[in-house]
Amino acid sequence: MAGMAETSRPRGGDHGTDRTDRTSARRKAPEARRTAVPADAHLEHARDGKLKLNRPKRGLIDETEAQQIAEDRARLQQQGIGGPLDGRMLSNPAATDGDRPQVRPQAEGWQQQTTDDGRPLLQFKQPRVAQPKTHLADLTLAERQAKVAELGFPAFRAKQLSNHYFNHFTSDPDRMTDLPKGAREKLVTEMMPPLLTEVRRLTTDNGDTIKFLWRLFDGALVESVLMRYPGRVTLCVSSQAGCGMNCPFCATGQNGLTRNMSTAEIVEQVVRANEVIAEGALGGLRKDGGHNAERVTNIVFMGMGEPLANYKRVIASVRRMVDPAPAGLGMSARHITVSTVGLVPAINRLAEEGIPVTFALSLHAPDDELRDELIPVNSRWKADEAIDAAYNYFVKTGRRVSIEYALIKDMNDHAWRADLLGKKLNARGRGWVHVNPIPLNPTPGSIWTSSEPDVTDEFINRLEAAGIPTTLRDTRGKEIDGACGQLAAEGDEDEGAEGAVTPSGRRPGGTSASIDLRA
Repeated sequence: MAGMAETSRPRGGDHGTDRTDRTSARRKAPEARRTAVPADAHLEHARDGKLKLNRPKRGLIDETEAQQIAEDRARLQQQGIGGPLDGRMLSNPAATDGDRPQVRPQAEGWQQQTTDDGRPLLQFKQPRVAQPKTHLADLTLAERQAKVAELGFPAFRAKQLSNHYFNHFTSDPDRMTDLPKGAREKLVTEMMPPLLTEVRRLTTDNGDTIKFLWRLFDGALVESVLMRYPGRVTLCVSSQAGCGMNCPFCATGQNGLTRNMSTAEIVEQVVRANEVIAEGALGGLRKDGGHNAERVTNIVFMGMGEPLANYKRVIASVRRMVDPAPAGLGMSARHITVSTVGLVPAINRLAEEGIPVTFALSLHAPDDELRDELIPVNSRWKADEAIDAAYNYFVKTGRRVSIEYALIKDMNDHAWRADLLGKKLNARGRGWVHVNPIPLNPTPGSIWTSSEPDVTDEFINRLEAAGIPTTLRDTRGKEIDGACGQLAAEGDEDEGAEGAVTPSGRRPGGTSASIDLRA
């Protein structure tokens, strides 16, 4: 087994060793393999003799590797570009990456908000603003029953209301014929206040992707994107109106954080998407006779906002999604992906929730020198801390982690960065992580543009050579500005606008990034 100390064996010239000794050596060999100390710091033996991964902790790499990474970082600071970890570029960065420049991140067409000392402003708490009225999706089934009883109705009416909402995707009292006619209006008014008003719907030419613009009760705008794939339907949901993470590539963060969305507002995106599917409005149906999903099967928290900055409501919405009907939508937690730019305490908290969601870390750079500028929250929790927390999620849940990495031309797509990323991931263990390189839209004249095909291939090849499972992400919604990074919730006067659109090029407001993190 790789990483195991080899057991000693007789040399070819030791003909004097008798058969009894050789047989004894063979019998002892399995025990020697079980008791040998693994060469990898992240491995240890379980009681059954099999290898298992240690719990994550700082300093998992050995002293030589630590010194090597420190030297790489020193080169970054001195040259502004750094070198790989395998010796191929130790003195000449051009040996592998040619004469490619190091492009620095900066906002295009808009100005990042900054603190008094000039650092990008981070907003972890929402402003004091009004919240929507309590909706049944904000409550557990037991809480709904208690509230219905307070309204003077039998508690079982809560289950009937929940069935209409989560199974039939309706808040229309006229369709609730199993409720007393005189009670319907009051029950719906008290338990199902309006949450989302559809402002605009954009559909791709082939009909398999729809982007929705929603207006919340207070006028805030959010977006979600619905996508059909063979055998499944994925919805990319928003968790905040705006975003406080202030990433220079992301349209969503241009105006900062407006407010957190409520649990029910998050869940309502799924219910409304299911209603659209039931109406037959989502195209892309299979022509090979295969299964077509009849409702949303997969959720990705990769729309507007930083999900873990709205932790309590996001977790409550996940529980509502996985609760069996009529308590909730009855979805599989394994088909729900929660993404973050690296809020380490919240990642560790998520690992303790006991909900086996898929976790995705939007890393985008393995070195702090670049990531500090690309992902401003890196000033709080460095890349290694975020990777440690991601590894801890794997250890706690057994769920493989996804690393999201948007490939940006001459900014973060250098081959040595692929080497560094592979080395950092392997330093914590094997088999715990999967990397998703993400292509951007080709945007001439912008620094936020796609990597060249050969550069993309080399980046992926480096990761695969390091033993890291890597899949180039299939993007959706680019022609309707539906990719993450393009969601900016810009309204217009034509609130009824609907229909297919053509590729739009650069967005109003300047940003052209289309970092599609959806599955």
